[in-house]
Amino acid sequence: MIDLKNIDPSKFDNTPYVLNDTTKPWGHEIIFTKKEDPYTGKILCVNSGKQFSLQIHDEKEESQMLVSGEAILIIDNNKGEQEEIKMVPFKGYKIRPGQRHRIRAVTDCAIYEVSTPEVGTTLRLEDDYHRPDQTDKLRWEERKGLK
Repeated sequence: MIDLKNIDPSKFDNTPYVLNDTTKPWGHEIIFTKKEDPYTGKILCVNSGKQFSLQIHDEKEESQMLVSGEAILIIDNNKGEQEEIKMVPFKGYKIRPGQRHRIRAVTDCAIYEVSTPEVGTTLRLEDDYHRPDQTDKLRWEERKGLK
C-alpha cells in the first residue's frame, strides 16, 4: 500500500503522450503509452476487408474491445480449435500467450487494445502482407524516430 505522507509530486508528469506508428498494411495504430510503462495501450484502426496476421504471442497477453464498426475475432477456443466470433462493441476479449488469433474488419473499425508490455515474438502463422515474425528488434525499428 502507498504511504500517502511520503508521496513525491516531483515525479508526476502530466504531459500528454502519444506514439502514432507508421501506417500498417491493414490500417494504422496509435499507441498512447510510453515504451517504459509496465503495460501497453493502443487504438487499432482497421480498414474494411483487411485483417491482422493469424498470430501467436509467446509472451504478450492482451485484451481487445471493439469501439466502432464491425469485426470478427478468429481465435482458438478451449479445445484448440479456431472459432469466429462477431465482436460485440464495448465487450472485452482476452488473448493469452500461445492462443492463435486474428481480427478481420467487416467495416472500418476501431479496437482498443491493452496488454502486458510489448515483448517477445509475435509469430505470424499466416500473413496477407508477407511480413516476418515480429521480434523486439523489428518492433522498435519499425517505430524508430517516434517518441
